Amino acid sequence: MSALKTDSAPSPRTAAGRPRPEHRAGRRRGRGRAATAGGQLHAGRITYAVLAVVTVIALFPLFWTAVAASRNNTRLAETPPPFWFGGNLFKNLEIAWTDANMGLALLNTTIVAGSVAAGTVLFGTIAGFAFAKLRFRFRNLLLLLTIGTMMVPPQLSVVPLFMAIAELEWTNQLQSVILPTFVSAFGVFFMRQYLLEALPTELIEAARVDGASSLRILWHVVFPAARPAMAVLGMLTFVMAWNDFFWPIIALTQQNPTVQVALTGLGRGYIPDQSVIMAGALLGTLPLLLILAVFGKQIVGGIMQGAVKG
Repeated sequence: MSALKTDSAPSPRTAAGRPRPEHRAGRRRGRGRAATAGGQLHAGRITYAVLAVVTVIALFPLFWTAVAASRNNTRLAETPPPFWFGGNLFKNLEIAWTDANMGLALLNTTIVAGSVAAGTVLFGTIAGFAFAKLRFRFRNLLLLLTIGTMMVPPQLSVVPLFMAIAELEWTNQLQSVILPTFVSAFGVFFMRQYLLEALPTELIEAARVDGASSLRILWHVVFPAARPAMAVLGMLTFVMAWNDFFWPIIALTQQNPTVQVALTGLGRGYIPDQSVIMAGALLGTLPLLLILAVFGKQIVGGIMQGAVKG
């Protein structure tokens, strides 16, 4: 019996019943590894410093726009320029609202951006589902041609596109801005890449076995699975359509403008009033900030969910 006690492994506890120091250290190391592997990572001071610098750089243009909109042209021309707010903000906003017909411009831009975003999301999801999960002849060729249209500079299509809307008598009408960008190759490719991983083929086959039609599968299976990517695509398309300048300035006039077209009519004169121009730019930016504040959590959630699935 004594020999068995001599050959046995040493007890992890001391005579007083407490764990030995080496075992306590081992458990602490184990807990540290578990926290690193399965727990939440904590940012350090350098990370917070970098994030603070990036945030300041990203917000500075918006801050400077608000500062310039609250000053006058004389103060903006001085050296050094002002870096804090003045007392002319509401006056300049009123001038910009009246001179640029900003109310009509905001309404038109909301209609254009909303229509383009809705069309891009709807048709991009349908086409992306077809390219991702359906089998038909020349599928890869059609996808290659669709992606190839993204390589064509938009400037090349300006003349034939303007001739087309002139023949249709759509000049200075909103449909001349909406329809050319109603469907985008980027939206089709974006949704196709997402649905390749996010939508299991077995789910579609099970729906077909249950007798579901293609329209029902699209509505009850594809759209729910693609909802995060649809939210991201809709937001990106809305922002791009809102900020679009090149084609609207050709197709529209100051009598029926979008925001970007209306801003070109501000500050005209021998010496442009930069403070009024900045006030107009601030008016055109506020709706986007409001949308981001309301739907920002859903948009970021959609991006993160898409990243996990990919």
